[in-house]
Amino acid sequence: MPKFSDRSRELLSGCDTRLQDICCRAIEVMDFTIITGYRNKQDQDKALAEGKSKLKWPDGKHNKYPSLAVDICPYRNGLQWNDKEAFILLAGIILGIATTKDIKIRWGGDWTQDFNLHNDSFLDLGHFELVEA
Repeated sequence: MPKFSDRSRELLSGCDTRLQDICCRAIEVMDFTIITGYRNKQDQDKALAEGKSKLKWPDGKHNKYPSLAVDICPYRNGLQWNDKEAFILLAGIILGIATTKDIKIRWGGDWTQDFNLHNDSFLDLGHFELVEA
């Protein structure tokens, strides 16, 4: 059974406990790594400059502590950055677990949450964030 590396566990520890709970359940189903949890100002500025974020500090959900967002990547013989199908499969697992726990979450592959994967201009397939009521 897959398990998180020490680095992934450390990054995940800076996330909201609901995200920790979802990810800890999902790792039992499919192997993946935690890329980002909390982002400080320097990390957010860098993500913005690299086009990995559309938001300035402190407007991103990664900028809250604990982080209200997590970025993950499927892991199968290494990180699978270009395996869109693996990201979609992992998203289904994450979204399904969140639903069973009655946790509202948004995926960066379907920002509009309409189950149409073709109408969002900015795709961030490894991004998941809590939706606050």
